[in-house]
Amino acid sequence: MEDLFIAGLKEYGYIILFFWSIVEGEMGLVMAGIMIHIGNMQYFMSIFVAGLGGFAGDQIYFYIGRFNKGRIKRKLNKQRRQFAIAYMLLKRYGWLIIFMQRYLYGLRTIIPMSIGITQYSAKKFALINLISAWIWATIVITPAYFYGAEILSLLAYAKQHWYFALPIAGGFLYGVHAYFRKLERHFLKKRKNRLS
Repeated sequence: MEDLFIAGLKEYGYIILFFWSIVEGEMGLVMAGIMIHIGNMQYFMSIFVAGLGGFAGDQIYFYIGRFNKGRIKRKLNKQRRQFAIAYMLLKRYGWLIIFMQRYLYGLRTIIPMSIGITQYSAKKFALINLISAWIWATIVITPAYFYGAEILSLLAYAKQHWYFALPIAGGFLYGVHAYFRKLERHFLKKRKNRLS
């Protein structure tokens, strides 16, 4: 199964990378960096394709927000806190939030939708989004390319000693989640204080 997956990556690597970058991102980019390291993909082409995928994903969310304002407000009622934070960040940081949103866990899909709901220029968003996507692809792929051997060794060790790897990975993910929940509460508290 693993050999079949690797063979698929070798043959359809750029197509997989493009669609993976639309949907999720970092794991696909790390895989691309490793594939570049072992000689199965090209560095600049991978960055170009991953950037286009990331750009396309955010454009989709932007236009979902632009053309479905009422429906989003009704359907995504549970995410209203994230929408409030995204709106605050847009007001505070302006166009910089388009660069920052790729690194904000839990807000990556909400921010482009929130910007789409506003009167923000679609052309300006697209231009900043494209540049941001290529920078993001470079930032994630480059270390994976340079440290491909170390990442592969770590993955091999984790595969052999999964009973250590699973709790460590779980703890790391919990830590990231807890940090961003704390950040979310911080922004909401600041907003509440400003409104009161």
